[in-house]
This record gives sequence, structure tokens and C-alpha cells, in this order.
Amino acid sequence: MDLSAFYGAFSPACFALLGLWLVAVQIRLPDWQEHQDPGYGRRSYGVALHFALPGLMSVLALIDPGNPAFWRASFVIVGLGGAVTMVAARGFPVPPGRGAAGVRGLPAADRLGLAAYLAAIVLYVLIAALALAGGGYALRTEAVLQTVLVFLGFNVAWLLLLGARKPSNVKAG
Repeated sequence: MDLSAFYGAFSPACFALLGLWLVAVQIRLPDWQEHQDPGYGRRSYGVALHFALPGLMSVLALIDPGNPAFWRASFVIVGLGGAVTMVAARGFPVPPGRGAAGVRGLPAADRLGLAAYLAAIVLYVLIAALALAGGGYALRTEAVLQTVLVFLGFNVAWLLLLGARKPSNVKAG
């Protein structure tokens, strides 16, 4: 099965989204730095991974589409690397010592962000596992999972961009 047309379109879309995200981070950076919360940096890095790693997998799938061993090995490496990096980035940590109650106490946007963060880790592991299994079904499924990763990244980006703005000095009248 050859998904060259899909990856040929998907890869530039991922890198375009990554570029737009970097511009958005640059615009919001002063607000995030004002809060002095390192979580914003970790979350923004997690969003970047949602765009960069599927883009990287897409480019690697285009290098030698006729060689399944190449795309399978690259998807395993990038998938496992993505899962490990997402865990290490701790993009949406739960407050320590609070357990499930801590998650319920988070604002809705943070709960959604946490769910997307955990889902991304699972999706990267699934992509790696499917690449190990191989076959046309696995390649199609990986393409869908990569699309879901980008969709999750877009949603987390949206939550970050709309959250935690500087308080306005203008009073509602």
C-alpha cells in the first residue's frame, strides 16, 4: 500500500502548523513569562511535538515508500521517542498529592489539555506498535493516528492561546 499522496500533503501541513505555532508562542511568550509558570513552556513544547513528530514521520515515509522496513523502523523510533519525550516534558502535570481529586479540581481547559497529553502518549506508543506489526492495515491506521495527533495538538494549542491572559485594566461598565 502506498500512501505517498497522503504523506506528501500531510507533511507540509504539519510543518506549516508548527510554524504557525511558533509564531503564536512568540506572541504569547510575554504573557506566559509574566505568570512565571514553567508549565506554559512545557505545554507549548508538547504542542510543537504534536505537529513536528507526525510531520517527521510523514517525511520519513516519503523517503523510500517501496521499502516497508524503512518506514516501519522510522515510525517505531519516532513513535517511541515521541512517547518518551511527552512523558519527560510533563506538559500537563497533576498537582502533587491530589490524585484524582486534583484532576477534578483543575479548570476544564486544563482537564482537556491533560486528556490530550495522555492521549498523545498512547497514540505515539500505538503508532510504534503498529509499525512493528507492519502491513497495509498498519500503515493506514498510523496515518489516521497521526491525523488525530495533529487534531489534538490543534486543540491544546487553542486552549493555551485562550488561557491565562494578563488582567485587563478596563472595567466592564
